[in-house]
Amino acid sequence: MTIKLLVVGKTDQKPLQELIDLYTARLKHYIGFELQLIPDIKNTKNMSEAQQKEKEGQLILKHISPTDVLILLDETGTSLSSVGFSKFLQKQMLSGCKQIVFVIGGPYGFHEMVYEKASQKISLSKMTFSHQMVRLFTIEQIYRAFTILKNEPYHHR
Repeated sequence: MTIKLLVVGKTDQKPLQELIDLYTARLKHYIGFELQLIPDIKNTKNMSEAQQKEKEGQLILKHISPTDVLILLDETGTSLSSVGFSKFLQKQMLSGCKQIVFVIGGPYGFHEMVYEKASQKISLSKMTFSHQMVRLFTIEQIYRAFTILKNEPYHHR
């Protein structure tokens, strides 16, 4: 199984990018992992929120194959503990899933066409975080999940 994190827009804060790179490197010890960037949409000033979500949705779905398990990081999603998340990943691996794609959308969330294709929605918190910080938190939680599954000391229970 491989894991892909699909994100809209680049990370422009160097300290955050350094931490993302650190956890990405650590994570590759456990599983094939790719952080894939969808460039920001241009000329959003001339677009409504709905138009922007539709355009982002089309771009997101271009990067999803029919066999992918699509998981949206969404404030309305299911909240999991770190241990619960590790069990979720383990279940996906045992099911024979080839690739899980976690998606962090743009500033207005996801278009309905993306929700329709998703297998599940996961919420990292009831709090709101910047999309750039969510990238770091997601990669760190995926890394933490594998240390839990391997019973390594990173996660102190």
